[in-house]
Amino acid sequence: MLTIRPAEARGKYDFGWLKTAHSFSFGHYRDPAHMGFSDLRVINQDYVEPGKGFDTHPHKDMEIITYVLDGALAHKDSVGNSAIIHRGEIQRMSAGTGITHSEFNASDEEGVEFLQIWVRPDRNGHKPGYEQKPLSGSVKNAFGLIASGDGREDTVSLNQDVLIYVGQFEGAQRIHHEIAEDRRAWVQIAKGEAMLNGTALKAGDGASIEGDEALVFDIGDTGAEILLFDLR
Repeated sequence: MLTIRPAEARGKYDFGWLKTAHSFSFGHYRDPAHMGFSDLRVINQDYVEPGKGFDTHPHKDMEIITYVLDGALAHKDSVGNSAIIHRGEIQRMSAGTGITHSEFNASDEEGVEFLQIWVRPDRNGHKPGYEQKPLSGSVKNAFGLIASGDGREDTVSLNQDVLIYVGQFEGAQRIHHEIAEDRRAWVQIAKGEAMLNGTALKAGDGASIEGDEALVFDIGDTGAEILLFDLR
């Protein structure tokens, strides 16, 4: 069964320096009907103005993944990590027993747009941790694995049985992807348009998939960028 979460149904806010859209209940957006899907708890699409950002704030017991769509994001945290996350990289921060961090647009001239994703860990109380890696060429015109529970294939590792794939598709093509019989999936369209098992999806749309082992993506002429979550 495929269920669409339309882009326009997300919780949207414009704070001036920040424009944000929440696929699931988060912050000012309270939506008991959309509290996440399986272990996927948050997908926020954020646009931050030049020189602006999120001041230091705390997190606990959550796997936080940042995927930059355009621009670059500056990260600092309480366990000593300081880095710039660029387009073409993936970052994972395990909040664990407690961490504080800040995120600012790394540029004073250009905006930054990114997806911040939260995954519930397999248990509370993990040691805080951080990883940042470049995306491999496997994401070009295919679904390449970028995060996993065991760090396989040089991906960032998560404290949860989740596989996260990214596909950056250039032009019209058909892509097949298999989900195990006992698994579920969430698809998030970051850019462009695609048909998923005959259903049209556009940028900002999400879709949950349960009971469909074979996923068939028909990418439009202008291409698409898609995140795919393989979940318990």
